[in-house]
Amino acid sequence: SEDQLDRVFHALSDRTRRALLRNLSVCEDTVTALAEPFDVSLNAISKHLKVLDGAGLIERDVSGRTCMCSLNAEALHDAQAWLDQYAEFWNQTLDAFQDHMQRKTRT
Repeated sequence: SEDQLDRVFHALSDRTRRALLRNLSVCEDTVTALAEPFDVSLNAISKHLKVLDGAGLIERDVSGRTCMCSLNAEALHDAQAWLDQYAEFWNQTLDAFQDHMQRKTRT
């Protein structure tokens, strides 16, 4: 849905959230371990994770006081499909430009 796509792009608009997703693409981890490389509070990282969770980009598994996070890359498929439309447009436009320039240089 459009609302889901908005949530995904909003989540991806922040560099800290993109870094968290990169880290999670390697392996699942605890919130505490995810927060370690950042110079922000654990509370700030939790808020970023909440946005990622709301966009469906991560999954959380809470066991007692430990919260494990993992990447849910499937949520990126709709965003990729949306971007692919524009990649196709630009590929066609640049191919047409290249053809035009080649024809022009022959004359």
